[in-house]
Amino acid sequence: MQKTGIKTKRSIADMLSGKQILIPIAALLLLAVFNLIVDPSFYKISLDVNSAGNHVLSGYLITILDYGSELAILAIGMTLVTAASGGQDISVGAGIAIAGSVILRVLCGTNSRPDQLQAPIIVAFLVACVAGMLCGAFNGILVSIFKIQPMVATLILYTAGRSIAAWINNNELPVISDPSFGYFGGFIPGIPIPTPFFIAVACMVVMALIMKFTNLRLYTQAVGINEKSARLNGINPTFIKFLSFVILGVFVAVAGLIKVSRISSINYSVIAKDIEMDAILAVALGGNSLSGGKFNMAASILGAYVIQFLTTTLYKFNVKSDAISAYKAVVVIILVVISAPVVREKFASFSQKMKVRTKEVG
Repeated sequence: MQKTGIKTKRSIADMLSGKQILIPIAALLLLAVFNLIVDPSFYKISLDVNSAGNHVLSGYLITILDYGSELAILAIGMTLVTAASGGQDISVGAGIAIAGSVILRVLCGTNSRPDQLQAPIIVAFLVACVAGMLCGAFNGILVSIFKIQPMVATLILYTAGRSIAAWINNNELPVISDPSFGYFGGFIPGIPIPTPFFIAVACMVVMALIMKFTNLRLYTQAVGINEKSARLNGINPTFIKFLSFVILGVFVAVAGLIKVSRISSINYSVIAKDIEMDAILAVALGGNSLSGGKFNMAASILGAYVIQFLTTTLYKFNVKSDAISAYKAVVVIILVVISAPVVREKFASFSQKMKVRTKEVG
């Protein structure tokens, strides 16, 4: 009887984890209904002309699609890091500053305000990817080899990253005058949908293909669930953890390209400020355990758009920017408590008791 009870309890827990995408869907519906009741104009979308003279879509929903896309890109990498290491990378904002600074350095050369680009944009982006991977490798080595807790290990780059970004460009603020550079963070002429959305879709497709044709998902989950068992099954936990941070570094570089493209310049102290909190919150809102193990990438991506939905809603109702973090912190506390093993076990136990009572009544 005892074994049967344990088996049933586990099956309920597995069922709940399999439906974890319901968490961001429920949050999305809650926000959608709230805005519909309070102000239906929230959903208004219009076709306007931007500063470049192009017809583009505008409205709160387009803003969510635009800024939520760069957060979704980060959520992909953050999900892998969380699943493999059982911790989070809090240095992604500083990493974006470094990657963005590298892009501007390559494009501007020695002149902070060149009349024309000094290198192709693709070259600058590839160099930024290398820089992002190096940042990820640094964090990955501290976590996988030196066994430092991820949040503590990434605190180093979190503290020093923006100073490194400023040093790359000699504390200058480069400005790109070429309008083509602004396409990545804005709109491509003739296409009214923000470019970051297409970049995010491309990242999702690439990651989906990697998950489908490699064992990355299996190995990452195995290491996150039980590192010792994974090692006994021929998996190298050190390499998997290291690889997850390096992959996150690539997505950080992509987000860096979008960020600096938006304004064709950079502000080292402000760029991607507090974005690490949103990325972690997206992973948690996706129902993924912050202690590692099984993960649902689609739920994390949806969670990223829900976070942006919440942010846009708060801005619409004139909530001060300083107070927005407090609202998000409340959401983090709720999600962490809900995802705690003790709470999940009690919920599974309660569900089992209700099931038994239902059978008795029937």
